[in-house]
Amino acid sequence: MPTVLAILPEGFEEIEAVTPIDLLRRAGVEVTTAALADDTPVTGRTGITVRADTTLARVAGNTYDLLFLPGGPGVKHLRADPRVAALVKAQAAAGRWLAAICAAPTVLNDAGLLAGRRHTAHFSVAAELPARLADERVVIDGKIITSRGAGTALDFGLALVGQLISPEKSREIHASICA
Repeated sequence: MPTVLAILPEGFEEIEAVTPIDLLRRAGVEVTTAALADDTPVTGRTGITVRADTTLARVAGNTYDLLFLPGGPGVKHLRADPRVAALVKAQAAAGRWLAAICAAPTVLNDAGLLAGRRHTAHFSVAAELPARLADERVVIDGKIITSRGAGTALDFGLALVGQLISPEKSREIHASICA
């Protein structure tokens, strides 16, 4: 079964994190949630606190089929942490999947991975990502999957399932949740 590492910084957008994680787990994907900080309770942008499975420090050296970065105000913490930049670059160099939603595609851009690639992101980062496809809900280019924001989290999660498992599994989950 495919494996996913979802990094949760303080201030992450809850819908953008929990919805894709839920859908991936429904599909049987092994998702590990890792707090960016050194403690596993992580509070999102609207004050919802979730307990991550582990911390980023504890999964150092592990490999995953997909690295997932949720958006929200916490993206500033992802961008400021050199471990995240190193993980993103290593994931790309190994030809493994990267997924980012909302403002998180800026992390991929910081790593030099969006130049010449189709991508989308939240309108709040339009100045940094002028080539983003503003009208696309989800964009897949090679092994990079991007999405616009909280309102596209369901589409994004189903796209992740479609790529990691199969389009059939994505359709099955789509039907089971009455999407």
